[in-house]
Amino acid sequence: MTNGSGRTAFPPAPTGLGALSATEIIAGYRRKAFTPRDVIDDTIAALEATNEACNAVVTPMYEQARAEADRVTREMRAGEAKGPLAGVPVTIKDLVFVAGVPAYGGSPMNNAFVPEVDAAVVSALKASGAIVTCKTTTCESGYKLTADSPVTGTTRNPWNPARTSGGSSGGAAAGVAAGCGPIAIGTDGVGSIRVPSSFCGVFGLKPTFGLVPRSPGFSPPSWASLAHTGPITRTVADAALALEIIAAYDLRDPASLPVPPRRFDTKAGPLNDLRIGASADLGYAPISADVRAAFSKALAILDSCGAQVTIDGPGLDPGILEHTLKPIAFTEQAAAVAGKTTVDLASSEADYRDVVSAGRRYSGTDYVEAGYRRGQARNAFLKLFERVDALVTPTVAVTAFEAGRIGVDRIDGSIVDPHLGWSPFTWPINLVGLPAATLPCGFDRDGLPIGLQIVAPWLDEPTIFRIAAAFEAAQPWSNFWPPLASREPDRARAKA
Repeated sequence: MTNGSGRTAFPPAPTGLGALSATEIIAGYRRKAFTPRDVIDDTIAALEATNEACNAVVTPMYEQARAEADRVTREMRAGEAKGPLAGVPVTIKDLVFVAGVPAYGGSPMNNAFVPEVDAAVVSALKASGAIVTCKTTTCESGYKLTADSPVTGTTRNPWNPARTSGGSSGGAAAGVAAGCGPIAIGTDGVGSIRVPSSFCGVFGLKPTFGLVPRSPGFSPPSWASLAHTGPITRTVADAALALEIIAAYDLRDPASLPVPPRRFDTKAGPLNDLRIGASADLGYAPISADVRAAFSKALAILDSCGAQVTIDGPGLDPGILEHTLKPIAFTEQAAAVAGKTTVDLASSEADYRDVVSAGRRYSGTDYVEAGYRRGQARNAFLKLFERVDALVTPTVAVTAFEAGRIGVDRIDGSIVDPHLGWSPFTWPINLVGLPAATLPCGFDRDGLPIGLQIVAPWLDEPTIFRIAAAFEAAQPWSNFWPPLASREPDRARAKA
Protein backbone atom coordinates (compact mmCIF):
# COMPACT_ATOMS: atom_id res chain seq x y z
CA MET A 1 0.00 0.00 0.00
CA THR A 2 1.54 3.30 -1.07
CA ASN A 3 0.47 6.82 -0.39
CA GLY A 4 -1.10 8.99 -3.06
CA SER A 5 2.23 10.38 -4.19
CA GLY A 6 3.48 6.89 -4.96
CA ARG A 7 6.05 6.89 -2.15
CA THR A 8 6.48 3.61 -0.27
CA ALA A 9 8.73 5.05 2.47
CA PHE A 10 7.00 5.29 5.85
CA PRO A 11 8.42 5.91 9.32
CA PRO A 12 9.67 2.81 11.15
CA ALA A 13 7.40 1.09 13.63
CA PRO A 14 7.48 2.32 17.21
CA THR A 15 9.63 0.20 19.49
CA GLY A 16 7.56 0.56 22.64
CA LEU A 17 5.39 -2.26 23.90
CA GLY A 18 2.31 -0.06 23.67
CA ALA A 19 2.54 -0.39 19.90
CA LEU A 20 2.05 -4.16 20.01
CA SER A 21 -1.34 -5.63 19.22
CA ALA A 22 -3.35 -7.17 22.02
CA THR A 23 -2.71 -10.64 20.65
CA GLU A 24 1.04 -9.91 20.57
CA ILE A 25 0.98 -8.63 24.15
CA ILE A 26 -0.88 -11.70 25.35
CA ALA A 27 1.59 -13.98 23.54
CA GLY A 28 4.49 -12.06 25.10
CA TYR A 29 3.07 -12.62 28.56
CA ARG A 30 2.84 -16.33 27.88
CA ARG A 31 6.51 -16.36 26.84
CA LYS A 32 7.41 -14.27 29.89
CA ALA A 33 9.12 -11.83 27.49
CA PHE A 34 7.85 -8.84 29.49
CA THR A 35 5.43 -8.00 32.28
CA PRO A 36 2.22 -5.96 32.47
CA ARG A 37 4.19 -3.24 34.29
CA ASP A 38 6.63 -3.11 31.34
CA VAL A 39 3.71 -2.76 28.91
CA ILE A 40 1.94 -0.10 30.94
CA ASP A 41 5.12 1.94 31.44
CA ASP A 42 5.77 1.96 27.69
CA THR A 43 2.11 2.73 26.95
CA ILE A 44 2.06 5.66 29.36
CA ALA A 45 5.27 7.04 27.82
CA ALA A 46 3.65 6.81 24.38
CA LEU A 47 0.44 8.46 25.64
CA GLU A 48 2.40 11.35 27.14
CA ALA A 49 4.36 11.91 23.92
CA THR A 50 1.29 11.61 21.72
CA ASN A 51 -0.80 13.86 23.92
CA GLU A 52 1.85 16.56 23.71
CA ALA A 53 1.73 16.40 19.91
CA CYS A 54 -1.94 15.56 19.27
CA ASN A 55 -3.95 16.41 22.40
CA ALA A 56 -5.62 13.02 22.70
CA VAL A 57 -5.95 12.55 26.48
CA VAL A 58 -8.53 14.20 28.73
CA THR A 59 -7.89 12.51 32.07
CA PRO A 60 -4.77 10.42 32.69
CA MET A 61 -5.23 7.40 34.93
CA TYR A 62 -1.56 6.54 34.97
CA GLU A 63 -1.01 5.88 38.67
CA GLN A 64 -4.07 3.63 38.83
CA ALA A 65 -2.86 1.84 35.70
CA ARG A 66 0.61 1.28 37.15
CA ALA A 67 -0.85 -0.09 40.37
CA GLU A 68 -3.15 -2.39 38.44
CA ALA A 69 -0.24 -3.53 36.25
CA ASP A 70 1.79 -4.37 39.36
CA ARG A 71 -1.10 -6.40 40.70
CA VAL A 72 -1.52 -8.36 37.46
CA THR A 73 2.24 -8.86 37.23
CA ARG A 74 2.24 -10.46 40.70
CA GLU A 75 -0.69 -12.66 39.71
CA MET A 76 1.07 -13.79 36.54
CA ARG A 77 4.21 -14.70 38.46
CA ALA A 78 2.06 -16.70 40.87
CA GLY A 79 0.16 -18.34 38.00
CA GLU A 80 -3.08 -16.73 39.13
CA ALA A 81 -3.80 -14.18 36.41
CA LYS A 82 -7.27 -14.49 34.95
CA GLY A 83 -9.13 -12.99 32.04
CA PRO A 84 -8.56 -12.98 28.27
CA LEU A 85 -7.22 -9.40 28.34
CA ALA A 86 -5.19 -9.65 31.55
CA GLY A 87 -2.58 -6.89 31.47
CA VAL A 88 -3.69 -5.39 28.15
CA PRO A 89 -3.99 -1.57 28.13
CA VAL A 90 -7.19 0.09 26.91
CA THR A 91 -8.38 3.69 26.65
CA ILE A 92 -11.95 4.91 27.17
CA LYS A 93 -13.64 7.80 25.35
CA ASP A 94 -14.75 10.54 27.70
CA LEU A 95 -18.45 10.04 26.91
CA VAL A 96 -18.24 6.60 28.56
CA PHE A 97 -18.29 6.39 32.36
CA VAL A 98 -15.37 5.14 34.45
CA ALA A 99 -16.27 5.14 38.13
CA GLY A 100 -14.47 7.79 40.14
CA VAL A 101 -13.04 9.52 37.06
CA PRO A 102 -14.41 12.81 35.66
CA ALA A 103 -16.65 12.43 32.62
CA TYR A 104 -16.58 15.84 30.96
CA GLY A 105 -17.90 14.58 27.63
CA GLY A 106 -16.31 17.63 26.03
CA SER A 107 -18.86 19.88 27.70
CA PRO A 108 -18.29 22.68 30.23
CA MET A 109 -21.68 21.75 31.70
CA ASN A 110 -20.07 18.55 33.06
CA ASN A 111 -17.07 20.21 34.69
CA ALA A 112 -17.99 18.93 38.15
CA PHE A 113 -19.41 15.54 37.18
CA VAL A 114 -17.71 12.38 38.45
CA PRO A 115 -19.73 9.18 37.87
CA GLU A 116 -19.97 6.62 40.64
CA VAL A 117 -20.45 3.68 38.31
CA ASP A 118 -18.62 2.07 35.40
CA ALA A 119 -20.30 1.80 32.04
CA ALA A 120 -21.14 -1.79 31.15
CA VAL A 121 -18.29 -1.94 28.62
CA VAL A 122 -15.80 -0.72 31.22
CA SER A 123 -17.04 -3.29 33.74
CA ALA A 124 -16.63 -6.02 31.13
CA LEU A 125 -13.13 -4.89 30.19
CA LYS A 126 -12.03 -4.70 33.81
CA ALA A 127 -13.46 -8.16 34.45
CA SER A 128 -11.42 -9.44 31.50
CA GLY A 129 -8.23 -8.13 33.11
CA ALA A 130 -7.75 -5.12 30.84
CA ILE A 131 -6.08 -2.05 32.35
CA VAL A 132 -7.63 1.37 31.69
CA THR A 133 -4.90 3.97 31.10
CA CYS A 134 -6.86 7.18 30.41
CA LYS A 135 -9.98 8.90 29.15
CA THR A 136 -9.67 10.21 25.57
CA THR A 137 -10.93 13.37 23.89
CA THR A 138 -14.30 13.95 22.28
CA CYS A 139 -16.17 16.92 20.93
CA GLU A 140 -18.88 18.49 23.06
CA SER A 141 -21.50 15.84 23.83
CA GLY A 142 -20.43 13.89 20.74
CA TYR A 143 -22.33 16.23 18.42
CA LYS A 144 -19.85 16.53 15.53
CA LEU A 145 -17.30 14.51 13.60
CA THR A 146 -14.16 16.04 15.06
CA ALA A 147 -12.82 15.77 18.62
CA ASP A 148 -12.45 19.50 19.30
CA SER A 149 -14.21 20.83 22.40
CA PRO A 150 -14.36 23.78 24.82
CA VAL A 151 -12.93 21.44 27.47
CA THR A 152 -9.87 20.08 25.68
CA GLY A 153 -9.32 22.23 22.62
CA THR A 154 -8.29 20.72 19.27
CA THR A 155 -7.29 17.08 18.80
CA ARG A 156 -4.82 16.54 15.96
CA ASN A 157 -3.90 13.75 13.58
CA PRO A 158 -0.68 11.78 14.18
CA TRP A 159 -0.18 11.57 10.41
CA ASN A 160 -0.07 15.37 10.21
CA PRO A 161 -0.74 17.54 13.27
CA ALA A 162 -2.04 20.33 11.04
CA ARG A 163 -5.00 18.04 10.22
CA THR A 164 -7.92 16.88 12.32
CA SER A 165 -8.05 13.45 13.91
CA GLY A 166 -11.73 13.25 13.04
CA GLY A 167 -14.24 12.49 15.74
CA SER A 168 -15.94 12.41 17.90
CA SER A 169 -13.77 9.47 19.07
CA GLY A 170 -10.73 11.40 17.85
CA GLY A 171 -8.49 10.91 20.86
CA ALA A 172 -9.23 7.18 20.81
CA ALA A 173 -8.24 6.77 17.16
CA ALA A 174 -5.20 9.04 17.38
CA GLY A 175 -3.90 7.09 20.37
CA VAL A 176 -4.24 3.70 18.68
CA ALA A 177 -2.68 5.04 15.48
CA ALA A 178 0.30 6.40 17.42
CA GLY A 179 1.01 3.18 19.30
CA CYS A 180 -0.51 4.13 22.68
CA GLY A 181 -2.08 0.75 23.37
CA PRO A 182 -3.90 -1.73 21.15
CA ILE A 183 -7.57 -1.16 22.07
CA ALA A 184 -9.63 2.01 22.46
CA ILE A 185 -13.33 2.21 23.22
CA GLY A 186 -15.25 4.79 21.20
CA THR A 187 -18.85 5.68 20.49
CA ASP A 188 -20.55 6.26 17.16
CA GLY A 189 -23.77 8.23 16.66
CA VAL A 190 -23.27 9.43 13.08
CA GLY A 191 -19.83 8.00 12.31
CA SER A 192 -17.82 8.84 15.40
CA ILE A 193 -15.84 5.58 15.46
CA ARG A 194 -15.45 5.17 11.72
CA VAL A 195 -14.56 8.76 10.74
CA PRO A 196 -11.57 9.15 13.10
CA SER A 197 -10.45 5.58 12.40
CA SER A 198 -10.48 6.37 8.67
CA PHE A 199 -8.65 9.68 9.15
CA CYS A 200 -6.03 8.09 11.45
CA GLY A 201 -5.52 4.87 9.46
CA VAL A 202 -6.80 2.25 11.91
CA PHE A 203 -9.60 -0.31 12.18
CA GLY A 204 -12.86 0.83 13.77
CA LEU A 205 -16.03 -1.18 14.33
CA LYS A 206 -19.58 0.02 14.98
CA PRO A 207 -21.46 -3.13 16.03
CA THR A 208 -25.15 -3.78 15.46
CA PHE A 209 -27.26 -1.32 17.45
CA GLY A 210 -27.87 -2.82 20.88
CA LEU A 211 -25.19 -5.52 20.67
CA VAL A 212 -22.93 -3.59 23.04
CA PRO A 213 -24.84 -2.07 25.99
CA ARG A 214 -24.45 1.63 26.72
CA SER A 215 -25.88 1.71 30.24
CA PRO A 216 -25.46 2.46 33.04
CA GLY A 217 -22.96 5.11 32.05
CA PHE A 218 -22.99 6.97 28.76
CA SER A 219 -23.20 10.73 28.97
CA PRO A 220 -25.04 12.62 27.79
CA PRO A 221 -27.74 10.46 26.18
CA SER A 222 -27.35 12.30 22.89
CA TRP A 223 -28.13 10.52 19.62
CA ALA A 224 -30.22 8.22 21.83
CA SER A 225 -31.51 6.00 19.01
CA LEU A 226 -28.34 6.30 16.93
CA ALA A 227 -25.34 5.83 19.21
CA HIS A 228 -23.30 2.64 19.31
CA THR A 229 -20.25 1.69 21.40
CA GLY A 230 -17.39 -0.25 19.86
CA PRO A 231 -13.63 -0.85 19.57
CA ILE A 232 -10.88 0.94 17.67
CA THR A 233 -7.77 -1.17 17.04
CA ARG A 234 -4.86 -1.66 14.65
CA THR A 235 -5.79 -5.24 13.72
CA VAL A 236 -8.95 -7.16 12.92
CA ALA A 237 -8.14 -9.84 15.49
CA ASP A 238 -7.93 -7.26 18.30
CA ALA A 239 -11.31 -5.79 17.38
CA ALA A 240 -12.88 -9.24 17.41
CA LEU A 241 -11.32 -10.01 20.79
CA ALA A 242 -12.62 -6.75 22.24
CA LEU A 243 -16.11 -7.28 20.83
CA GLU A 244 -16.31 -10.77 22.30
CA ILE A 245 -15.81 -9.18 25.71
CA ILE A 246 -17.98 -6.05 25.51
CA ALA A 247 -20.97 -7.52 23.63
CA ALA A 248 -23.35 -8.65 26.34
CA TYR A 249 -27.00 -8.37 27.27
CA ASP A 250 -27.67 -5.76 29.96
CA LEU A 251 -31.19 -5.12 31.25
CA ARG A 252 -30.19 -1.58 32.28
CA ASP A 253 -30.05 -0.63 28.59
CA PRO A 254 -33.49 -0.86 26.97
CA ALA A 255 -31.86 -1.21 23.56
CA SER A 256 -29.62 -4.09 24.63
CA LEU A 257 -30.07 -7.25 22.58
CA PRO A 258 -30.39 -10.65 24.32
CA VAL A 259 -27.74 -12.27 22.14
CA PRO A 260 -25.64 -15.10 23.62
CA PRO A 261 -21.84 -14.68 23.78
CA ARG A 262 -20.09 -15.27 20.47
CA ARG A 263 -16.59 -16.01 19.23
CA PHE A 264 -15.39 -14.47 15.98
CA ASP A 265 -13.08 -16.12 13.47
CA THR A 266 -10.51 -13.70 12.03
CA LYS A 267 -8.42 -16.21 10.14
CA ALA A 268 -7.95 -14.94 6.59
CA GLY A 269 -9.38 -17.06 3.81
CA PRO A 270 -10.90 -16.85 0.34
CA LEU A 271 -14.16 -14.96 -0.17
CA ASN A 272 -15.39 -17.01 -3.12
CA ASP A 273 -18.87 -17.57 -1.75
CA LEU A 274 -19.52 -13.92 -0.85
CA ARG A 275 -21.47 -11.42 -2.92
CA ILE A 276 -20.34 -7.89 -2.15
CA GLY A 277 -22.21 -4.84 -3.37
CA ALA A 278 -20.10 -1.75 -3.96
CA SER A 279 -21.16 1.87 -4.14
CA ALA A 280 -18.75 4.78 -4.48
CA ASP A 281 -21.41 7.41 -3.78
CA LEU A 282 -24.66 5.75 -2.56
CA GLY A 283 -26.23 7.43 -5.58
CA TYR A 284 -26.03 10.98 -4.24
CA ALA A 285 -22.69 11.75 -2.57
CA PRO A 286 -19.74 13.62 -4.11
CA ILE A 287 -16.31 12.25 -3.16
CA SER A 288 -12.75 13.41 -3.68
CA ALA A 289 -10.68 12.05 -6.55
CA ASP A 290 -8.16 10.44 -4.18
CA VAL A 291 -10.88 8.64 -2.25
CA ARG A 292 -12.49 7.43 -5.47
CA ALA A 293 -9.15 6.08 -6.73
CA ALA A 294 -8.42 4.27 -3.45
CA PHE A 295 -11.92 2.79 -3.42
CA SER A 296 -11.45 1.46 -6.94
CA LYS A 297 -8.19 -0.21 -5.91
CA ALA A 298 -9.88 -1.69 -2.84
CA LEU A 299 -12.53 -3.31 -5.02
CA ALA A 300 -9.79 -4.89 -7.10
CA ILE A 301 -8.28 -6.33 -3.92
CA LEU A 302 -11.62 -7.79 -2.85
CA ASP A 303 -11.99 -9.28 -6.30
CA SER A 304 -8.52 -10.84 -5.99
CA CYS A 305 -9.67 -12.41 -2.69
CA GLY A 306 -12.39 -14.24 -4.63
CA ALA A 307 -15.41 -12.10 -3.75
CA GLN A 308 -18.13 -11.52 -6.34
CA VAL A 309 -18.08 -7.71 -6.42
CA THR A 310 -20.92 -5.93 -8.18
CA ILE A 311 -21.91 -2.27 -8.34
CA ASP A 312 -24.97 -2.10 -6.13
CA GLY A 313 -26.41 -0.11 -3.24
CA PRO A 314 -29.53 0.49 -1.19
CA GLY A 315 -30.92 3.31 -3.36
CA LEU A 316 -31.44 5.77 -0.52
CA ASP A 317 -33.47 8.96 -0.82
CA PRO A 318 -31.04 11.83 -1.66
CA GLY A 319 -32.90 13.93 0.91
CA ILE A 320 -32.14 11.52 3.74
CA LEU A 321 -29.82 13.97 5.51
CA GLU A 322 -32.25 16.87 5.74
CA HIS A 323 -35.51 14.97 6.06
CA THR A 324 -34.53 11.92 8.09
CA LEU A 325 -31.24 12.24 9.95
CA LYS A 326 -31.39 15.86 11.11
CA PRO A 327 -34.91 15.77 12.60
CA ILE A 328 -33.91 12.67 14.55
CA ALA A 329 -30.31 13.50 15.50
CA PHE A 330 -30.81 17.17 16.28
CA THR A 331 -34.00 16.52 18.29
CA GLU A 332 -32.22 13.84 20.32
CA GLN A 333 -29.28 16.18 20.89
CA ALA A 334 -31.66 18.87 22.14
CA ALA A 335 -33.41 16.34 24.38
CA ALA A 336 -30.04 15.47 25.93
CA VAL A 337 -29.85 18.99 27.36
CA ALA A 338 -33.55 19.44 28.05
CA GLY A 339 -34.09 22.09 30.67
CA LYS A 340 -30.80 23.83 29.97
CA THR A 341 -31.10 27.54 29.33
CA THR A 342 -29.18 29.95 27.14
CA VAL A 343 -27.15 30.81 30.22
CA ASP A 344 -26.33 27.15 30.85
CA LEU A 345 -25.17 26.79 27.25
CA ALA A 346 -23.23 30.04 27.17
CA SER A 347 -19.84 28.30 27.46
CA SER A 348 -20.71 25.75 24.78
CA GLU A 349 -19.49 26.03 21.19
CA ALA A 350 -21.60 28.23 18.94
CA ASP A 351 -22.11 25.33 16.50
CA TYR A 352 -23.30 23.13 19.36
CA ARG A 353 -25.79 25.77 20.44
CA ASP A 354 -26.99 25.97 16.83
CA VAL A 355 -27.59 22.21 16.73
CA VAL A 356 -29.51 22.32 20.01
CA SER A 357 -31.57 25.27 18.77
CA ALA A 358 -32.34 23.45 15.52
CA GLY A 359 -33.39 20.38 17.48
CA ARG A 360 -35.76 22.42 19.62
CA ARG A 361 -37.45 23.80 16.50
CA TYR A 362 -38.46 20.36 15.22
CA SER A 363 -41.92 19.26 16.31
CA GLY A 364 -42.97 15.88 17.59
CA THR A 365 -44.63 15.33 14.21
CA ASP A 366 -41.35 16.08 12.46
CA TYR A 367 -39.60 13.50 14.61
CA VAL A 368 -42.23 10.82 13.99
CA GLU A 369 -42.33 11.47 10.25
CA ALA A 370 -38.54 11.16 10.13
CA GLY A 371 -38.99 7.83 11.88
CA TYR A 372 -41.24 6.66 9.06
CA ARG A 373 -38.58 7.64 6.52
CA ARG A 374 -36.05 5.84 8.66
CA GLY A 375 -38.13 2.70 8.25
CA GLN A 376 -38.05 3.15 4.48
CA ALA A 377 -34.25 3.31 4.63
CA ARG A 378 -34.22 0.11 6.67
CA ASN A 379 -36.39 -1.59 4.05
CA ALA A 380 -33.98 -0.44 1.34
CA PHE A 381 -31.15 -2.24 3.12
CA LEU A 382 -33.32 -5.32 3.66
CA LYS A 383 -33.86 -5.52 -0.09
CA LEU A 384 -30.17 -4.91 -0.77
CA PHE A 385 -29.18 -7.82 1.45
CA GLU A 386 -31.42 -10.11 -0.55
CA ARG A 387 -29.01 -9.49 -3.45
CA VAL A 388 -25.66 -9.26 -1.66
CA ASP A 389 -24.02 -10.48 1.56
CA ALA A 390 -22.30 -7.18 2.35
CA LEU A 391 -21.90 -3.63 1.09
CA VAL A 392 -18.66 -1.68 0.72
CA THR A 393 -18.35 2.08 0.33
CA PRO A 394 -15.70 4.67 1.04
CA THR A 395 -15.76 5.45 4.75
CA VAL A 396 -15.52 9.22 4.33
CA ALA A 397 -15.78 11.29 1.16
CA VAL A 398 -12.56 13.19 1.97
CA THR A 399 -9.35 12.73 3.93
CA ALA A 400 -8.45 14.61 7.09
CA PHE A 401 -8.94 18.35 6.66
CA GLU A 402 -7.40 21.22 8.63
CA ALA A 403 -7.50 20.88 12.41
CA GLY A 404 -9.96 23.20 14.08
CA ARG A 405 -12.54 23.14 11.28
CA ILE A 406 -15.92 21.51 11.72
CA GLY A 407 -15.77 20.05 8.21
CA VAL A 408 -15.62 20.95 4.54
CA ASP A 409 -18.38 22.59 2.54
CA ARG A 410 -17.29 21.63 -0.96
CA ILE A 411 -16.15 18.34 -2.50
CA ASP A 412 -15.10 17.95 -6.11
CA GLY A 413 -16.90 21.18 -6.99
CA SER A 414 -20.13 20.26 -5.20
CA ILE A 415 -21.45 22.15 -2.16
CA VAL A 416 -22.07 19.90 0.86
CA ASP A 417 -23.35 20.37 4.40
CA PRO A 418 -20.23 21.29 6.46
CA HIS A 419 -21.38 19.27 9.46
CA LEU A 420 -22.33 15.95 7.89
CA GLY A 421 -22.23 16.20 4.09
CA TRP A 422 -18.58 15.14 3.87
CA SER A 423 -19.34 11.90 5.72
CA PRO A 424 -22.35 10.68 3.72
CA PHE A 425 -21.54 6.98 4.12
CA THR A 426 -21.49 6.67 7.90
CA TRP A 427 -24.68 8.15 9.34
CA PRO A 428 -27.13 6.24 7.09
CA ILE A 429 -25.79 3.10 8.75
CA ASN A 430 -26.55 4.52 12.20
CA LEU A 431 -30.10 5.31 11.11
CA VAL A 432 -30.74 1.65 10.36
CA GLY A 433 -28.58 0.16 13.13
CA LEU A 434 -26.43 -2.04 10.92
CA PRO A 435 -22.92 -3.19 11.86
CA ALA A 436 -20.14 -1.47 9.95
CA ALA A 437 -16.37 -1.24 10.08
CA THR A 438 -13.71 0.89 8.49
CA LEU A 439 -10.29 -0.36 7.49
CA PRO A 440 -7.36 1.43 5.85
CA CYS A 441 -7.26 1.00 2.07
CA GLY A 442 -4.82 3.62 0.81
CA PHE A 443 -3.44 7.14 1.10
CA ASP A 444 -4.13 10.42 -0.61
CA ARG A 445 -1.55 12.56 -2.42
CA ASP A 446 -0.58 14.15 0.92
CA GLY A 447 0.06 10.80 2.58
CA LEU A 448 -3.14 10.83 4.64
CA PRO A 449 -5.06 7.58 5.22
CA ILE A 450 -8.22 6.62 3.34
CA GLY A 451 -10.79 4.18 4.73
CA LEU A 452 -12.97 1.45 3.24
CA GLN A 453 -16.33 0.84 4.96
CA ILE A 454 -17.79 -2.66 5.20
CA VAL A 455 -21.49 -2.98 6.07
CA ALA A 456 -23.22 -6.29 6.78
CA PRO A 457 -26.75 -7.37 7.75
CA TRP A 458 -27.91 -6.99 11.33
CA LEU A 459 -25.90 -9.14 13.78
CA ASP A 460 -23.67 -10.34 10.97
CA GLU A 461 -20.40 -9.08 12.43
CA PRO A 462 -18.78 -12.40 11.37
CA THR A 463 -19.08 -11.40 7.71
CA ILE A 464 -17.44 -8.04 8.44
CA PHE A 465 -14.56 -9.77 10.21
CA ARG A 466 -14.22 -12.29 7.40
CA ILE A 467 -13.98 -9.62 4.68
CA ALA A 468 -11.72 -7.41 6.78
CA ALA A 469 -9.36 -10.28 7.63
CA ALA A 470 -9.01 -11.21 3.95
CA PHE A 471 -8.32 -7.59 3.03
CA GLU A 472 -5.86 -7.23 5.92
CA ALA A 473 -3.95 -10.31 4.72
CA ALA A 474 -3.87 -9.02 1.14
CA GLN A 475 -2.87 -5.48 2.17
CA PRO A 476 -1.56 -5.42 5.75
CA TRP A 477 -2.09 -1.84 6.91
CA SER A 478 -0.68 -2.32 10.42
CA ASN A 479 2.82 -2.14 8.91
CA PHE A 480 2.30 1.58 8.24
CA TRP A 481 2.86 4.06 11.06
CA PRO A 482 2.29 7.80 11.21
CA PRO A 483 5.21 10.19 11.65
CA LEU A 484 4.03 11.11 15.16
CA ALA A 485 3.83 7.53 16.43
CA SER A 486 5.73 7.49 19.71
CA ARG A 487 9.33 6.33 19.38
CA GLU A 488 9.96 5.88 23.09
CA PRO A 489 12.81 3.41 23.82
CA ASP A 490 11.65 -0.12 24.50
CA ARG A 491 13.09 -0.88 27.91
CA ALA A 492 11.26 -4.19 28.24
CA ARG A 493 12.37 -5.61 24.91
CA ALA A 494 15.93 -4.56 25.65
CA LYS A 495 15.81 -6.51 28.91
CA ALA A 496 14.16 -9.49 27.19
